[in-house]
Amino acid sequence: MRKELTDEWENRGVKKGQAFAILTDEITKAWAGKTVKEYKNLKGLKKENLRDNMTNLELVLNMLAEATTTEISKEKKPATFEENRTIAKQGGNIAGNTRRAIEEKSGKKIVSSQNAKGIGVGTENKKLK
Repeated sequence: MRKELTDEWENRGVKKGQAFAILTDEITKAWAGKTVKEYKNLKGLKKENLRDNMTNLELVLNMLAEATTTEISKEKKPATFEENRTIAKQGGNIAGNTRRAIEEKSGKKIVSSQNAKGIGVGTENKKLK
C-alpha cells in the first residue's frame, strides 16, 4: 500500500522527504487522531518503525487510509501540494470513520500503546467511556 501511495504522490509532483512526511501526518491524524510523532510517543517508540509496532487493526486501518488516499488521488488527479493534502485528509477520514464504528461496536479503543514488544505504555485495550 505504502509504495503505491508514494508512487502516486511522485506522479502528482510531490517531492520525497518533508512533503511525504506532511501528507503522512495528515492521513494519520485523520484516521488515528494523532500525528505520527504523537502516535510513536503513545507507543513508547524512539527510532523504531511505527508500522512494525501497530496492532492488526491499527495496521489494517492505516492500510485502508493509504489505499483510499491512493484511489481518490488517481481519480481526482491533484495538481498542487494543497490538493494532495486535502485528498490525504479525505482518505484518512474514511479510515477514521471505520475506526470509530469498530470502537463503538467493540467498546474498546483501536489506537493503543501496544507495541511489538507486547508492552503497552498505559492505554492498550482501554475501554471507551
